[in-house]
Amino acid sequence: MKAYLALAALPLMVACAPRPDAIAPVPMGSAFAAHDCRTVAADLAAERQNLSALEAKQRGAATGDAIGVFLIGVPTSSLTGGNKAGEIGASKGKVLALEARAASCG
Repeated sequence: MKAYLALAALPLMVACAPRPDAIAPVPMGSAFAAHDCRTVAADLAAERQNLSALEAKQRGAATGDAIGVFLIGVPTSSLTGGNKAGEIGASKGKVLALEARAASCG
């Protein structure tokens, strides 16, 4: 009986929003290679702020999912669009690509 309950709970656990530090960046390659150094610095500052805001929302979604699964068995934040994992992965990739371009501006 316990095995059935564990199997029934598995999809709910998998659907929970991950913590921001567990989200991998999306590779951007040399997407910003043609940007000039001033533009890169401004874009990097803006993207870091965007990433910070997304990570704050994601931490809230992950906590909400954990509480929802504990109380009612449903990851409520993920079901209501609170999961920002895709946006965070893209933003992390942009930050890394912009940092690489900024390093070459030296």
